[in-house]
Amino acid sequence: MSQTSILVIAEHDNQTLKSSTLTTLTAALHIAAGGEGRVHLLIVGHQCQNVVDAARDLSGIAEILVCDAPHYASLLAEEVCAAVVPLVTDFTHILLPATGYGKNIAPRLAAMLDVAQISDITEVCDANTFVRPIYAGNALETVRNNGGQLVITVRGSAFTPSQHAGNDVRVTPVQPTAALALSRHVSQSLTPFSRPELSTSKIVISGGRGLSAKENFQLIETIADKLGAAIGASRAAVDAGFVPNDYQVGQTGKIIAPDLYIAVGISGAIQHLAGMKESKLIVAINKDKEAPIFQIADYGIEGDLFQILPELEKALA
Repeated sequence: MSQTSILVIAEHDNQTLKSSTLTTLTAALHIAAGGEGRVHLLIVGHQCQNVVDAARDLSGIAEILVCDAPHYASLLAEEVCAAVVPLVTDFTHILLPATGYGKNIAPRLAAMLDVAQISDITEVCDANTFVRPIYAGNALETVRNNGGQLVITVRGSAFTPSQHAGNDVRVTPVQPTAALALSRHVSQSLTPFSRPELSTSKIVISGGRGLSAKENFQLIETIADKLGAAIGASRAAVDAGFVPNDYQVGQTGKIIAPDLYIAVGISGAIQHLAGMKESKLIVAINKDKEAPIFQIADYGIEGDLFQILPELEKALA
C-alpha cells in the first residue's frame, strides 16, 4: 500500500445520495492531492441504482464499486462492515461521514480490520496528518499516523461538497457477502420535514429554553418560512419537549455550518457552540447580556425575544 489509495463509503437511503458523502469526497481528494492517490466510492445497499446514477458524474472519483443485495437494504452496520472488509485490502484510507451512519460503521470496521481510527477530522494537512476538534471544539488536535491503514470519519461542515463535473465514472459490481443475520431491522419512525434539511440548509434559525413553551416555536417557524430556513434547537429546548430530537444542534446533535445562523433565546452552552460555531455569520438574540453566545456572535441583539421576533417578522414582510 505504498501509493495512497482511498475508499469513501457512501451514505445514502437506497434512493438518494446524502450530501455528507459529497463533503467526505472532498476530504478524500485533499488526502490524494500532492501525490498519485486515487479515490474510489463504495455504495453498499439494495436496489440503489438511483444512488449510483447520482454519483457517476462527481469530480475526482476513479471508480464506483457497488455491492447490492437484499440483506443490505436496511444498511445495518454488521452487514455493511461484512461487505466492506474483503474489499479494503489495497486501500490506505477508508473514509466515512461523521454522521450517525458513519459513526455506527467506522468503529466496528476499524476493530474488524485491527487498524487505527481518526474521528471527526476538520482539516487534512497531508496523507497522514489530520486536525480534529476535542473538548467540545475548544481545542484542535493534530494527529499523525505513523503508518498502516486508517479508518477516518469526516466532519461535513468543515469541507465544501464535491461538485458534479459531467464525468462518466466506471461502475464495477462487487460480490456481496453472505447475510450474517445477527440483527434485523424492525421499523423506523422519521420526523417529516416541510422545510430545508437542517444539516444542509444555508440559513438556520434555532430556538432555546428562552422560548419558554412549545407553542412559542411558532415565532421561529414564521420567520423560517420567510427566510427559507431550516429550524434548529438547543438541547435544553429538546429536553423540554418543545421540538423533536431531530432539531437538536450541538455536540450531541447535528454539527452544522450554514451561511447564516440565528440563535434565539439560546444562552450558548459549550455543547451547543460546538455544533454551530463554524457558521459563516452568527446572529444572537438574548435578553441576558452576559450570555456566552454573544462571545462568538457577529451580531448580538440584547432584548426580549417576544418583542424582537414580531418586529423581525414585520421587517421581513
